[in-house]
Amino acid sequence: MAREILFMDAINEALKTEMARDESVFLIGEDIAGGTGTKGGPGAWGGILGITKGLYEQYPTRVVDTPISESALVGAGVGAAVAGMRPVVELMFADFLGVCFDQIFNQAAKFRYMFGGKAQTPLVIRTNCGGKARAAAQHSQMLTPIFTHIPGLKVVFPSSPYDAKGLLIQAIRDNDPVIFMEHKALLATKGDVPQESYTIGFGEANVLREGSDVTIVTYGLMVLMAMGVATELAKQGIQCEVIDLRTLSPLDEDTIIESVEKTGRLVVVDEAYPRCSVAADISSLVAEQAFGALKAPIKKVTAPHSPVPFAAALEDAFVPSPERIGAAVAETMAYGGSKA
Repeated sequence: MAREILFMDAINEALKTEMARDESVFLIGEDIAGGTGTKGGPGAWGGILGITKGLYEQYPTRVVDTPISESALVGAGVGAAVAGMRPVVELMFADFLGVCFDQIFNQAAKFRYMFGGKAQTPLVIRTNCGGKARAAAQHSQMLTPIFTHIPGLKVVFPSSPYDAKGLLIQAIRDNDPVIFMEHKALLATKGDVPQESYTIGFGEANVLREGSDVTIVTYGLMVLMAMGVATELAKQGIQCEVIDLRTLSPLDEDTIIESVEKTGRLVVVDEAYPRCSVAADISSLVAEQAFGALKAPIKKVTAPHSPVPFAAALEDAFVPSPERIGAAVAETMAYGGSKA
């Protein structure tokens, strides 16, 4: 039975479901049981954004607050995973990955390969990212390209409450390290989510809207923008096919190629910086495997190659917008029989 709940509550529900199912699942992070000993009571804070609120009361020995040391808490999670536990580590902001990157890309990501498949690292690192929250340059970056570049890591990025729950449950049950990205601007969005447990397989993109004129490929917050643009363009007779990647590694290459072969046009929307981005990767993939199907040049809609600004007006100009997505679609439609 489904009900409408918040994105952040879907994450909380997934954590609660898996902690009840498997005693080897535990949470570790900064302030995730914050409020202990205060008037607010145990678990009053529930992490930097309140997502783990209420879990400490149910599992006081498996919700572990840590000092402000990303190296220590991520390292502890990696060690616990190798020892047979299933830790879910909360890294406050993806921007802090530089503090603990060695534990992620030199240790967790390589254990299975270096030990001939005999070592498993069932670790989930949850972290929030993205702009539109006025959190300035050190707390607003979309660093997905850094994670997707590393073999051995699985990178997950839900765009809806339904996907958030199903993908997080899948991530916790997976035997490889998973980077689970949560966009700050999505946490208060609502959607229908079943009460029962369910999983969504990795490497399976979701075609949210079918169309025949242009393919829009994106992930995270940009999915909502792309869907809004597609709805408006449909009124002008332009039918956009919108693909939500859901996981960036593994990447559902087949769905992307099949769609471009049908539409002949591609717009990739990515909040990350343009150089070596997910948008650049997908553009390269299509240029190599579906060049003959293209009716127009591939268009990328990304942030500029600049730190994220703090000023509201500048940040709004920095993050890809519906207007920029619509303009990119119009540019592709100007080639080979435009409907615009």
